[in-house]
Amino acid sequence: MNTPNTPNYFLRYIRMPKTPFHVRWVVLFFIGIFFLLWISAISAPAEFPEGVVIEIPNGVTLDDVATLLEEKSIVRSAMLFKGLVWFGWGDENVVSGQYVFKIPRTVFGVAGRIVSGAYGLDFEEVLIPEGASVREAALLVKQKIPVFDVKHFLEIALPDEGYLFPDTYRFLPNVTSEVVRRDMRQNFDVRTLELTGKVVASGKNLHEIVTMASILEEEARTMHTRRVIAGILWKRIVMGMPLQVDAVFVYINGKNTYQLTTNDLKIDSPYNTYKHKGLPPGPITNPGLESLRAALDPIETPYLFYLSDKEGNMHYARTHEEHVRNKEIYVR
Repeated sequence: MNTPNTPNYFLRYIRMPKTPFHVRWVVLFFIGIFFLLWISAISAPAEFPEGVVIEIPNGVTLDDVATLLEEKSIVRSAMLFKGLVWFGWGDENVVSGQYVFKIPRTVFGVAGRIVSGAYGLDFEEVLIPEGASVREAALLVKQKIPVFDVKHFLEIALPDEGYLFPDTYRFLPNVTSEVVRRDMRQNFDVRTLELTGKVVASGKNLHEIVTMASILEEEARTMHTRRVIAGILWKRIVMGMPLQVDAVFVYINGKNTYQLTTNDLKIDSPYNTYKHKGLPPGPITNPGLESLRAALDPIETPYLFYLSDKEGNMHYARTHEEHVRNKEIYVR
């Protein structure tokens, strides 16, 4: 027999209220409405432009902002955005400026940022490695900052090839090509200040040193090897021999040593060091400090020729005959 202390006793007197049938349908109806509203208007569009700078001009109306955000796929519904801002903050509370949304936001999240001026402009770190050309540097910036104007950057920065210092930079996501070019050039001026005395003592001008360093950056990987090659190349210039370096062809036609043909060596370019004696007219990359120091501190050797095998090992020769034998052994 059950006593009042047992659970069964209470079950006789406790009855869970049943939800009326029509109430359940009303609840399901509103859940469905909310779901459809979420899909059609509240959630972020599938084409949401993550990481792209969106500019809201000064003096525009709430209508203009709503239309712009819908056109840019920031919100699904301009009408919902406008109604939300008007109801929550008033129609004069949008803050102009440049915004970046790193992840998709609902219309509520977008509205909250637009009315509070939360621009989301954090610095992006961009690594420009030693030996990167101006074109390569532009593409590296573009990878981190999608709105970066590569075409304009090339127009203003190509004349500075060799003088845009390779380093890690911190740029805002709305950075202009002028600012990138300025920062990299100023960095070169600051970082190479320590070399001024050595450049003067070398008897060569800065342009010659930077041009030689840009070749060394591509021709070798260690400081010692760069200094040895610098000694060989400076000696060739004094002797009136063409430099005959393959690295220039990456700059001329994008080919490396193992892709070059006999016809490539005949290309009529001022950068072709097989056809023209002396240094090319300018740098082929943006060299780092080590290559600049190597150009200023060459090692004298009896060699006139060098080559690198596929493993990156250097092989030197005193005569052309020795050099040809090295090619047959280590390259072919």
